[in-house]
This record gives sequence, C-alpha cells and structure tokens, in this order.
Amino acid sequence: MSKATKSAKIFCIANQKGGVGKTTTAVNLAAALARLRQRVLLIDLDPQGNATMGSGIDKRTVAASVYQVLIGESSIQDATFRSESGGYDLLPSNRELSGAEIDLVGMEQRESQLKKAIGQVTDQYDFILIDCPPTLSLLTLNGLTAAHGVIIPMQCEYFALEGLSDLVNTIKRLYANLNPELRLIGLLRVMFDPRVTLQQQVSAQLQEHFGDKVFRTVIPRNVRLAEAPSHGMPGVEYDKSSRGAKAYMEFGKEMIRRVKKM
Repeated sequence: MSKATKSAKIFCIANQKGGVGKTTTAVNLAAALARLRQRVLLIDLDPQGNATMGSGIDKRTVAASVYQVLIGESSIQDATFRSESGGYDLLPSNRELSGAEIDLVGMEQRESQLKKAIGQVTDQYDFILIDCPPTLSLLTLNGLTAAHGVIIPMQCEYFALEGLSDLVNTIKRLYANLNPELRLIGLLRVMFDPRVTLQQQVSAQLQEHFGDKVFRTVIPRNVRLAEAPSHGMPGVEYDKSSRGAKAYMEFGKEMIRRVKKM
C-alpha cells in the first residue's frame, strides 16, 4: 500500500461462529504484516481478551482498554500498547468490555463510537485490524461500522456454510444502512486438513460460490499455532519455520496485494 495515502485500511476479522480461529488469524495477520514492514494496529473487541493475551499483554493489568475508548473515558492513543512479541500496536480488551453493551445503548450514534475513535489515528497506520466477538452484538456492529471490509476465517465444515450466509447478509444490511464502504474482502480457510474428504468438498463449494473472494492462502491445522498464545506470542514469531507461521506470512503478502487493488 502506498504510504502517500496516509490512511489505514481497516478490516474486521469476524465470524458469528466461535472456535474458528478468528483470534489466531487476527494476531498472526497483525504480526505477519508487521514483519512485512507495515504499520499495524490490532484492536481487541472481544471481552474475552484473547488477542490481548496472545500479543503478550496482560489484560488484567491494563489501566485503560478499548472499553474506556468506546465510552469516551480515554483517547485511543492513551489506551494503546506496543506488542513487543508481535511488532505491532494493540488496543487491548478485558472483561470490562462486557459492560460496554449497556453503556453504549444510551449513547447517540452508539454503533459509530469505534469509528470516531479510530479516526484520530488512521494516518499513523497502514492496517487496522479489529478482532470481533463471535456474536452479532453492538460491539461487532461498532467494528463493522468502522471497517472498510471483512475477513471471514472459517473451517471447511458443513455447519460453517450455514453461519456464513447469515454473516454475508449482515454485511449487506450494514452496507445499505450504516457503512457504504463495507465489503466482503475474503474468506480464509483455516485449520485445514487436506486428508479429510469433507473439508476438500466444502473448500471446493466455497470456491465455486465465492470465486476470487476465497483467499488463495490456506491455513493448515498446526500445533505450533495453538501453542503460541500461552507464551504471549503470535505463531509467526513463536516458531517461524512451522507450517502455520509460513501460511500466515503468505496470507500477509496476499492481503497487501489485495489492498493495492482496492
């Protein structure tokens, strides 16, 4: 992406189904882009705070988080930390964020609070990635309203296709009503095992229905990626030679190519 644009591309990593490698994708894509010399901000918008811990930052000790930013008690600059293990900046999350739903309900333009906050720092980054919770909540709406596009990580399983149509319809509704910039950037096949016939079949179906919206990169099922968060590190830094790390580095390169075409 040309530095002359001076404005970050903002992407949500979202899936209404839990346990699909969403946070793994957010953390590793952020680290991969950072290794590719991109300026990256990762926003943890999930009250579980897994992206925060996986970036080497203790969610229990942060003085300010995305929660304070959303309700106007902190600027985004004051709440942002540096992930030394990942090489990117992080806006952390913790359990406090669960209360944001209630606090946001009474606010004007409640679905645009994150967009307003991000506006203060878009010129400081090439990529801003938002790790959304696995529900279509007010938090997720804030993420989708702020973003230029959505990356959907998904396993190649039968039930994944059902949830996918719901999410694509949500993106279309938000495009029509709240965010005319929002588009589906692509589907990322994760935890892929080519030995499983069903996964091959679902992968083929995805390519048939979504064409070039399916990223070429496929992320394999990989133990090293699963181990990395317990060490407070992205997988691409924890074991650079692992199949999972190499795949996420390829995905980072593919994202940079896609952004150049946008």
